[in-house]
This record gives sequence, structure tokens and C-alpha cells, in this order.
Amino acid sequence: MQETSHTSTHDISKDLITDVIRDARTLEDLYRSDKKSFRKAFEEALPALQDEPLAEAWRERLRPDRDSAFSLQRDEWTFLAISIAIAGTLLKLPELLSLQESFFYPRNLSFSVLPLLTAYFAWKGGFGLRASLWLALPMLLAAVHINLLPDNEESDTLTLACIHLPLLLWGLLGFAFAGKPFDAVEPRVAYLRFNGDLIVMSAVLAIAAGIFTGITIGLFSLIGVDISSFYGKWVIVYGGPGIPILATLLVRGNPQLVGRVSPIVARIFTPLVGLMLLAFLIAMGVQGKDPYRDREFLLIFNILLIGVMAIVLFSVGEAAKGASGRFHLVMLLVLSVLAALNNAIALSAIAYRLFEFGWTPNRIAVLGGNVLIMGHLLGVCRSLWQWLAGSAGQDAVDRVIGRYLPVYVAWTAVVVFVLPHVFGYR
Repeated sequence: MQETSHTSTHDISKDLITDVIRDARTLEDLYRSDKKSFRKAFEEALPALQDEPLAEAWRERLRPDRDSAFSLQRDEWTFLAISIAIAGTLLKLPELLSLQESFFYPRNLSFSVLPLLTAYFAWKGGFGLRASLWLALPMLLAAVHINLLPDNEESDTLTLACIHLPLLLWGLLGFAFAGKPFDAVEPRVAYLRFNGDLIVMSAVLAIAAGIFTGITIGLFSLIGVDISSFYGKWVIVYGGPGIPILATLLVRGNPQLVGRVSPIVARIFTPLVGLMLLAFLIAMGVQGKDPYRDREFLLIFNILLIGVMAIVLFSVGEAAKGASGRFHLVMLLVLSVLAALNNAIALSAIAYRLFEFGWTPNRIAVLGGNVLIMGHLLGVCRSLWQWLAGSAGQDAVDRVIGRYLPVYVAWTAVVVFVLPHVFGYR
């Protein structure tokens, strides 16, 4: 245990807070030894500690305004304003510089939000210059690379690169969220839970923004003023990217706002999605749908699997909090097994098409993604079974989820950077 009499300012770090988060006395001693450094270190560690009761108590204690649920620091308001200005201006570049929209937006839309959120977590995580460069450099290379690819609307490799680019940026955002060291597993699980909370908060803000938009345009139309064109070109263009940015600041600073909603959503949709998958398998057999011959059906089938995989990881991430009952864990295992069964069908169909019709960029990208998903699902099934059998705990689930995320990032990097050159941009 740390001796507070020897604790200096530079000793109070994010890692130290994480190590002693369950030791109330040590936390108090650290706080009294240097309140400013403690507050900074605690804020950096908070995203990965949202399930710790003492972390929640300290978050409330350190809140500048305890009576306000909507509490952002002055520097966060500044960051929000600057980010909205940058994101909106980026989206306006085709209009301002007379660029071709069909060229610009598929390649650059994801850069309007994800790099800004990465910068935010790097800032809050106390990243130094070297760590920041490790995150900024691949984003810069991706921006240059995607915009230098030949302008060929018929190019499969270009389409694949544009689809996988947001996933690559999302993975880099995860590294910024998890903080240093980059190989820590637990913060990656916290990142999945954060994404669930972010989706819920963004949806709430988007609904509120939609209602406000309708009321505003309607009121002005009553006095004969049509502001819909102006509103769409300026307010929506700048305000749209601001929704996930503001949602991020709110979730990070006020995790209790949606912290109870996400587990409820996970528990409701886990059995529902499981029933949907089972019904889908039965209906596919009854209707005689053939993913081996029907290319469009196989594409839709894979999109379904990606969505189910996202739900599985989100639900398992919520279960890893340790508060899930046995029934919920059983439902998660059933859902994971059904998802693995569906993925096995998709994999066999992709392998068949590869040997029957040859290698193409699309088939390679889909095959690689499905192989990764299958391996991940099998690992999740095994860890959930061990958890239910009592031979392992939630740490086994955390390890399976957390260790696999960088693999997805690596594969998206291959699709974005390598496949276009291997196949000659066709």
C-alpha cells in the first residue's frame, strides 16, 4: 500500500487511482496529500472505473456543481465549441471549395467526429506527445491514403476501404479511451459499455434536436419565413456532428444519466435477438433461401451477423459488470451459440463462392471479417460456459472481449491500406 507521507505530486497518477480504487482510506490519504493532482488523475481514470462504487462516490464528491446533472467544465465547453466548428467546416468543404460531393463524403465523413473524440480522450487521459503521435499518425495516413485512391465508382477496393475506414478510426478511438498502457484489457471492455451509453445518449439528443428543428421551422413558417434551406445548410451541418461530441462529454462527466438504461436495454434485447436469430434460421430453411448462390442474400446475411455481433459484445460487456443473474448469462450463451451457427453458415457460403468463382476483394474482406467474428464468438461462448459452470469468472469474459478488439483494428487496416494496392484499385 502507498504511504501517503511519501506521496508526491507526480506519484498520484491514473494507474495509482485504478490500483487503489477499492481502498477507501488510501484514496482519502491521496486526496488530502495533493487535491489538485488527485482530481486530475481521478478524471483520467474515471472512464474505466464506472462500475466501482467508490469511484461513483468520489465522482460525486469531486463534482464542481453537485446540484447540476448537466455539468461540463469550462474547458469542455470550449472543446465542444471548437469541435463543432471544425466538424461543421469539414462537412462544408465541398460547398466552400467546389469539391465533388460523391468523391469527398464517402472518404471523409468519418473524419468529422471520430478524430475529435480521439483527441478529447487523449487530452483527458493525459497523453504525452509520443502517445498522441501514435494515435494521430495512423489517422493522418488514413486521411491521405483514402483521398489519394483513384476516383473510380466501380472500384470494389475503394468501396471496401470507405466502409472499413470508420471502423479503423473507431478502433483508434478505443485506444485513446482505454489510455496507457495500450495493452490493458479491462478498459477495452469499459469502451464497449461506453459505446452503448453513447448510442443511448446520442439517440436522446437527436430526438430532442429533431423536435426542436420541427418547432423552429414551423414557427417561422407561420410568419411567412422559410428557413428550411438555411437551417439545413448551416444549423444541421454544424449541429449534427455536435450530437455525438456532446453526448460523449455528458456520458463521461455524468455516467449515471444513462448508466442504468444500457443494462436494461441489454437484458431486454438479448433474448429478443436470440429468438429473432432462431426464427431466421427456421424461416431461411422453409423459404429455401440459398446463401451459396444468392449473392445479395449473403451480403444481407453478413450485415445481420455484424449487427448481432455488436449486440453480443455490448450485452456481454454489460454482463461483465458482475451484476447479471444466471438467466441473463444463459440467454447470452444461447445468443452467442446461435450467432456462431449463423456465422458458420455464412463462412461456408463464402468459402464455396471463393472456390467456385475465384478470389475478389469483396470475398476476401468478408471472409476475413467472418473468420475473426467466428473466432471471437467461439471464445465468448467458451468463457460464458466457464462462467456458468463456475470454473472461471467475469475476468475470463473480459479477456476474450478485450484481447480481440485490436485484431479487428488490424484487419480493418489491411482492408483500408493493403487490399486496394494488391488488387490494383479495381
